Amino acid sequence: MPTGPDAAGPGSRPVGGKAAIPQEIWAIVVAAFFIAVGFGLIAPVLPLFADQFSVSVTATTIVVSAFPMLRLAWAPAAGGILTRWGEKPTYMTGVLIVAASSAMTAFAGSYWELLVYRGLGGIGSVMFTVSAMAMIVKYAPVLMRGRVSALYGSMFLIGNVIGPILGGLLAGLGIRAPFLIYAGTLVVAVTIVWWMLRGARVRSADGGAAAMPLPPMTLAEAFADPVYRASLASGLANGWANFGIRNALVPLFVAYAISTQSWVAGFIMAAFAAGNAAALPFSARITDNVGRKPAIIWGMIINGVLTAVFGLMGAMIPLAVVSALAGVGAGLMNPGQQAAVADVIGSERSSGQVLAVFQMVQDVGAIVGPVLAGLVADQWGFGWAFALTGLLVTLCVLPWFAADEPLERARRAAEG
Repeated sequence: MPTGPDAAGPGSRPVGGKAAIPQEIWAIVVAAFFIAVGFGLIAPVLPLFADQFSVSVTATTIVVSAFPMLRLAWAPAAGGILTRWGEKPTYMTGVLIVAASSAMTAFAGSYWELLVYRGLGGIGSVMFTVSAMAMIVKYAPVLMRGRVSALYGSMFLIGNVIGPILGGLLAGLGIRAPFLIYAGTLVVAVTIVWWMLRGARVRSADGGAAAMPLPPMTLAEAFADPVYRASLASGLANGWANFGIRNALVPLFVAYAISTQSWVAGFIMAAFAAGNAAALPFSARITDNVGRKPAIIWGMIINGVLTAVFGLMGAMIPLAVVSALAGVGAGLMNPGQQAAVADVIGSERSSGQVLAVFQMVQDVGAIVGPVLAGLVADQWGFGWAFALTGLLVTLCVLPWFAADEPLERARRAAEG
């Protein structure tokens, strides 16, 4: 039976013979729901808000890309801040920055104001994202990393389902109101984290208040690992297709091909989130019991194929079905991908820069994807834009075939 500190996971308590999910994880899981509800409110309307300033499809996608662009630029600094400040202060500061950005976005009076205000939120976003990832790596029990990643992702996805639906019900308030509501949900999230972790201190793996026993993992060490390199490839594809294209191009495609009513775009995006959420429990079991690779590989193939045919749909219901199935693919791959990165780092080492680079690669996809796809859509139509995106996702699965199975090293760590 495992007896090492990683056997149950840092900060966990046995419940019924199993490791309990630590308080640090529950704090960010609950907060994630409120963050996601607010984001779900604004995701369908942001491209439409930009379109009101009479700009091209490419210019509209640039507004969506501004947020991940600032995330990308700030990621190295965020990794350093995380190392110096710790998880909780970095997380709370980041969420408050996004709240301020969202509130300012609501009052944007021009395209350029919208671009700047929305983009500034990316600084805070990368701070709370990297700190949340660090808490999952550090505190999640080793053989429950898939479950913890799925739980965290589920809260985001449930919020992303509720958010667009709530946005449709609140459509009468105007296109600016969702940004103010989003700012409010972010304040709620910060309050939850502060309340649940008040008085908490950063702990070592055995639960004591001590310094990290091992030196931080360097980028050179991480890049030497085939699993980390494969994670960067799948992270690029995930950011490109499931963040960038989904948030920038899907609402525009729906408006051009299906309906200009914002609730329709919200419904299509909610279908993706619903499919994603439905796949997560199944994906978590595969990730923790069978392996990280099967979930990642099959998830990417499903996601890539369904993304490729997205632009061929001409009615709301078929489009919603395809969107939901693409979400299933994303739901299969994401817990395994996050667990694999955690396996590379291990819970005994700090990892600010390694996590920051992983996040940067996803943001590169979220930035470049919508801009290039927007150019393709302007020249050759939405069908080609989605087809090329799907091709990219399927190509990015190839490095995983050359990587070893990360779950095996997690099992060895758990056995001490």
